[in-house]
Amino acid sequence: MSGTDKDLQCRELIAKAVCGKGHKFTQTTHTIIPSHTPSTILGCWVINTNFQAEKVGDAVEVSGTYDVNLWYSFADNTETEVKRETVNFSVLVPLTFFDRNSRGDLEIMARAVEQPKCVKAELSGGGSVTVKVESEYAVEIIGETKVCVVVCHSCDDKEYHLIGDYEDSSDEFDDFDSATLLDELD
Repeated sequence: MSGTDKDLQCRELIAKAVCGKGHKFTQTTHTIIPSHTPSTILGCWVINTNFQAEKVGDAVEVSGTYDVNLWYSFADNTETEVKRETVNFSVLVPLTFFDRNSRGDLEIMARAVEQPKCVKAELSGGGSVTVKVESEYAVEIIGETKVCVVVCHSCDDKEYHLIGDYEDSSDEFDDFDSATLLDELD
């Protein structure tokens, strides 16, 4: 065993890392009842989305509110009005992976890949309107985890330099041996 191999050892580091991930596309239908019986739907949009996330079992629940604004005509298309309704929502995002060995307080992060938006609004019976909303969420769980690294025990009295010239060719690295990178100097 060379002197260089004796000085190398593995060490465990504790680091914050992404310990879990998930992603979900959703479609939800809401029924909105305007104050007047609508003749025609003129437009519908979703604004003011607010949400938070928390881990629930093997998934992350993203829950919050958004405002559905429905622009419609009534009285035989002679008048218009915008009906604004705040809607509560909850989406259970399954985790595609989760490191159960993570420790410490978990930080749950969620983002809207696709903000909630109205994709369809149509008149239904009794003066109500059915609104179809689509959204997409991605979640990450950040926690403490162990990482194993190779360290040199006595770095103070050594100089390290690369041996050989490597170009940007993937086949040059096929037989790569990290031990050849260290050169012990007297």
